[in-house]
Amino acid sequence: MNCIIIDDEEMARAIIAQMISKHKELTLIDEFSNAIQAIKFLNQNQVDLIFLDIHMPDFTGFDFIQTIKNPPKIVLVTSDKNFAIEAFEYDCIVDYLVKPITEERFLKALQKAKTAQSISVDQTVTVAKKIEKEVTEDNTKEFYVNIDRRLIKIEFESVKVVEAKGDYIHIKTDDKNYIVHSTLKKIEDKLPDNLFLKVHRSYIINTQKIIDIEDNSVLIGKEVIPVSRANRPELMKRLNLL
Repeated sequence: MNCIIIDDEEMARAIIAQMISKHKELTLIDEFSNAIQAIKFLNQNQVDLIFLDIHMPDFTGFDFIQTIKNPPKIVLVTSDKNFAIEAFEYDCIVDYLVKPITEERFLKALQKAKTAQSISVDQTVTVAKKIEKEVTEDNTKEFYVNIDRRLIKIEFESVKVVEAKGDYIHIKTDDKNYIVHSTLKKIEDKLPDNLFLKVHRSYIINTQKIIDIEDNSVLIGKEVIPVSRANRPELMKRLNLL
């Protein structure tokens, strides 16, 4: 894929260019310090993929996307994660990288760019939601709950079990338990997939907190959590079995 970089920071362009050079399927044909130069280039040249910064003086990344006709696939590169939702209003955007970029995260973006052409409209919505969640997971280690008009911070890694009870959920951590008026589905969307798994219609567990597994249940702390037959295969995949 022929690609270009648009970023007003020279160091940022150099880092992305170095990552591009490690992948034979990518060919960097030019880089630009501002969007106006890139637009002039695109009027006469065709590219498959653009690595685009959002925050640039005078002409932002979103201004750039709205200006060009039939934009190619775009990977946004920014130090600000707060534009993730707005970003996926544009069909051309395939991923959203937050600086500093790791090699692993860059590779994910490349894979999404390679498969983007074959994704249907319905799949695009699903992928956008997934990427938005990844942005959150890459840069956030906690969430907040509203209890008695106070916002309480809870670290992801401290959560052992989340249990649904009627209109409330019980969030059980290493140090304390919290009762919140919410749904299991709502908190499931907030929790990172690499740590948490829904094992039953009423339970989400932190898989790193598992002490023992027997039949259709797991032991976390002193609590035995049921595992449904439908969710057991996914749980077994997560385990580092000998």
